[in-house]
Amino acid sequence: MTPTPASVRFSILDRSRVRRGQSAADALRETVDFAILAQRWGFHRFWVAEHHSVPGVAGTSPTVLAAAVAAATTRIRVGTGGVMLPNHRPLVVAEQFGVLGALFPGRIDMGLGRSVGFTDGVRRALAHGLADAEDFDANLAELLDYFDGGRAGVHAESAEGAKIPAFLLATGAGAERAARFGLPLVIAPVGGLDTMTRAIERYRAEFRPSARAEAPYVVVSASIMIADSAEQAHRLLLPEAWASVHSRTRGEFPALIPPGDVEAMRMTARERELFTEALGGQIHGTEDDVAEAVEEVITRTGADEILVHTSTFDRTARRESHERLARLAGLTPG
Repeated sequence: MTPTPASVRFSILDRSRVRRGQSAADALRETVDFAILAQRWGFHRFWVAEHHSVPGVAGTSPTVLAAAVAAATTRIRVGTGGVMLPNHRPLVVAEQFGVLGALFPGRIDMGLGRSVGFTDGVRRALAHGLADAEDFDANLAELLDYFDGGRAGVHAESAEGAKIPAFLLATGAGAERAARFGLPLVIAPVGGLDTMTRAIERYRAEFRPSARAEAPYVVVSASIMIADSAEQAHRLLLPEAWASVHSRTRGEFPALIPPGDVEAMRMTARERELFTEALGGQIHGTEDDVAEAVEEVITRTGADEILVHTSTFDRTARRESHERLARLAGLTPG
């Protein structure tokens, strides 16, 4: 694989996945430990996510977890992928990132998303919902204003004037929003590589330079698994694929289970269809296989950065996959 850190960056998104028999506290501590390894391997960023009332995901408070990650590391950029703005008031988000930026200057990223709570009950508990998602543009504008000097006499003291890079997590029409606000785009291949490529093309064509980004910047989010064989890598992806199926058919995202348990399941026709869909588009195989696939993604999309979000039940295999990818991409060990 020819990309170098100077041309295409490689970063990690960790969702603090819980494995069967593991506590949420264990998963959170593992995220912090994994960030230390990511810095050692030479990855550019380490981001954490936001999920609520999800048994299989321990990452519920991304800014709190980001603070723990930043405190445990020294060089790697730390951020969120992302804070879901419909769940929070813009002033509070600005203040949280302002504090992070003050404590860890030059290392904090603010990744923002539009997703609302997983269920009606979660949305009620958060006191937010679909209407807040519809107001996303207004909330995003308000949030950014606090970094630029506040609005209507209200100031986020820690954030005002802070240079915290903002990224927008988006698919489809969301890419056009990132262009309109002049923000870097984080995008996943939902609907396939062709669909994602078209969204990126629209983003670049409609991008409006801003104080936060003079030119388009594209971060492609991808699941990447490297193992000794394509079959082994594929098998390692089964637990996360089943968790996706479970969430879509039962309304609950479960803890990860071993691949053998997934293989032994008798899935319904609908579950099998969703399972195949969940496995689609994931990059996996030997180092040569992955090098070729990543090269194609970079060539097709012109990505400035690859954000790896791979999960599996086998923690050792996950660590080894990321370390192999770092070597494959020519990252400089820290």
